[in-house]
Amino acid sequence: MATSPTETRHSGWSTDVPTAIISVGGMVTGWSEGARQLLGYDAPEVVGHPVSDLLINRESPEAAGLRLIEAREWSGTAALRHRDGHRVDLTLHLQPSLGGDGTARAFVVTGTAGAAEAEYDRLMVEWAFAQSSVALSTYSTASRTWQLNAVAHEGEQPSPAGRVTGRPAGGEGTRTAAGHVGAVEDGQRQAAEAGTWPYADLLGGDRADEEFLRCVRRVAEESQPMRYEHLAPAAPSAQGRSWTIDMWPVRNPGTGRVAGVGAAAFDSSEQVAARQRLALLNESGTRIGTTLNVTRTVRELASLAVPRFADSVSVDLLDSVTRGKEPSPGPADAAVALRRVAHRSADGVPEADTEIGEDGTYPPLSPPARALASGRTVLCGAEDPDFPRWAAAGTGGSARAAERGFHSIMATPLRARGLTLGVAVFARAEGSKPYEQDDLILAEGLASRAAGSVDNARRFSRERANALTLQRALLPRHFPKQAAVEVAHRYLPIGGGAEVGGDWFDVVPLSGTRVALVVGDVVGHGIHASAAMGRLRTAVRTLAGVDLPPDELLTHLDELVTHLTSDSYVRNEPDTGEVGATCLYAVYDPVSRICTLASAGHVPPTVLLPDGTARVVRLAPGPLLGVGGLPFESTELELPEGSLLSFYTDGLIEARGQDLGVGLERLRGALASAVPSLDGTCDIILRALLPESPADDVALLLVRTRALHTDQVAAWSLPSDPAIVADARAQASRQLAIWGLDDAASVTELVVSELVTNAIRYGDAPIGLRLIRDRTLICEVSDASSTSPHLRHARTYDEGGRGLDMVTQLTQGWGTRQTPTGKTIWAEQRLPAD
Repeated sequence: MATSPTETRHSGWSTDVPTAIISVGGMVTGWSEGARQLLGYDAPEVVGHPVSDLLINRESPEAAGLRLIEAREWSGTAALRHRDGHRVDLTLHLQPSLGGDGTARAFVVTGTAGAAEAEYDRLMVEWAFAQSSVALSTYSTASRTWQLNAVAHEGEQPSPAGRVTGRPAGGEGTRTAAGHVGAVEDGQRQAAEAGTWPYADLLGGDRADEEFLRCVRRVAEESQPMRYEHLAPAAPSAQGRSWTIDMWPVRNPGTGRVAGVGAAAFDSSEQVAARQRLALLNESGTRIGTTLNVTRTVRELASLAVPRFADSVSVDLLDSVTRGKEPSPGPADAAVALRRVAHRSADGVPEADTEIGEDGTYPPLSPPARALASGRTVLCGAEDPDFPRWAAAGTGGSARAAERGFHSIMATPLRARGLTLGVAVFARAEGSKPYEQDDLILAEGLASRAAGSVDNARRFSRERANALTLQRALLPRHFPKQAAVEVAHRYLPIGGGAEVGGDWFDVVPLSGTRVALVVGDVVGHGIHASAAMGRLRTAVRTLAGVDLPPDELLTHLDELVTHLTSDSYVRNEPDTGEVGATCLYAVYDPVSRICTLASAGHVPPTVLLPDGTARVVRLAPGPLLGVGGLPFESTELELPEGSLLSFYTDGLIEARGQDLGVGLERLRGALASAVPSLDGTCDIILRALLPESPADDVALLLVRTRALHTDQVAAWSLPSDPAIVADARAQASRQLAIWGLDDAASVTELVVSELVTNAIRYGDAPIGLRLIRDRTLICEVSDASSTSPHLRHARTYDEGGRGLDMVTQLTQGWGTRQTPTGKTIWAEQRLPAD
């Protein structure tokens, strides 16, 4: 109910202050009862009309002295026309209401005439709009007290005194002023006592709001307008409102002195809430999807929404999505199986997975099921007929909703690329405001952001799993025991958030108990890198089988990479980023204890000698594979028996902001702490050099060298004379007897006879014979010719050509390898003990 005129007069102050509100465009948007009494116009006759209609000559406001284009206060005189036509001379006082950019949004004009003008130095007007509710207050600079003058509420008749009638300045969509309305309801319509101020109730009842009072004092002291904002808490349970209070200095038109501070309080709750929603949506861009992990992504959604947007959030994903499968396009079946992945509530109450339902589904009437079936957000509350029926069902989360007093729920499907991945359920409990349509937009924005991140994480996880599966299938799982070396290895894929790389390693047995040691790294990541790695590893094994020296092998491998890159360009295949690779290839001979190495842009190995000395092996690095046209160089290294070599990829020693030499020194130090077990040494090195989540793939191959001693090797130099063949057979037989291998003598004599005869007939001197006893028996004949024999099958009446054919039938294998002085033909046979 509106207050009466007698109720709004205090301490002798006048309450009928003529007040009007004028827009920047010169339109009257507010009209007080005091203005009606002074000029005779009712509010409907003035509001919405140009202010020039009130001037005596209907001239423009600027011509009359009203400066509506400047964002500062103004005082002056003007001649106005009364409703009955006579002239009224008034002293006008204009105060701008500033927008957020500092420009004028509207102007408050108060008029004084006669005795009223004498009171102006002790009186300022506070005006406000709350929809159609208005409060008018005065402030005495002499007594420093605020006094309430008049108030009217929506739907009530205006009080004869102090009513400001009209709509908020600036038109629809601008701030809604609310002023002192909240402080004058019920029994609070009395004047404030001396020393109090009417904004205490607006700002949450804090009568000692020092920040606001400091702003008031600054306006009075500095004579400059200011804006004070009081923001309500962002939580949905907050019942307070947000206010924007514009303040400006009020001057005595006669003396020019600051006589008081004008203040206009606007209810900016809706605008602040909109800003908070926008801020939350913007924040989701950095808070949701920080990793490529599905579970963590949906938990980030729940953490962001509670308590700022909801009292409780649950996120359920399709069971097929959690298992890495592709969901069906379009809206999901309401009965689709779900799995609870994330839940968060403001009160910290946990929620079990079974809240979805024993079979992992929601009942058809539930908001989540309706959202899944329609593919759209479902907003429901107590007014929704399906909501109480679902709550009364006691299944599919409804029991929890009833128990915790949820009265407003939004179920939003998580959709990305036309696929439904799950559903997010936002709920507000007792004490919180129900959801509105504006909240629906925010919920969909949050869900969209989370769905996109979940889809990216899901697809990444699937592709990463496929790449890891491919890579592990292409990498060796274990190596057969070697006479030359003892090996241990590790492969660690990249730590979360990136694709798998193309690192690889290999151990390839060679003839003469030698072994090839390989480690490489394809440029790039992903399935393409894994596939390229597989092709290179196969190529290395093939070239190693030809027994090429390390530098020649890398030359052939370089040509292969170049051809692969050229073929992709000719076929117009998309650029996958794999333009080359690094590789380190080494061959170790346990008889000579010589390790020959060549590098194609790869990081150098390190070696730990038996005396405890650890150092980096200095190599000519060579170009990356795929560059083409540049040579590779080999380095020979004689190693004592028991030396420990470490081959690795750059992910082991490289770190952001760290020099490569620092990583090599750390590796050298870790290698010096080696234990007898190579597997244990692998773990020591990885713990010492790698973080918990490596930034790159890491391949590590540890090799401990062995040596074959004189009791396992026998060698003879032979003249190029056919008569020496029989003597060669005899020497081989005597050696086998010493080794206790008499059962292998017959086959060995035939192999020695054939290989020595071919060397004498087709090769050049010097000729050598060597027998090596290990897990197998190896017979080697070398000569100075580079011409290799070729196996052919003799026909029935051919007199020759059967020698190598018989060797092939009687041995496990045979072959030829080139040496710096010629070639070596070898044959390997199983021992009877095997």
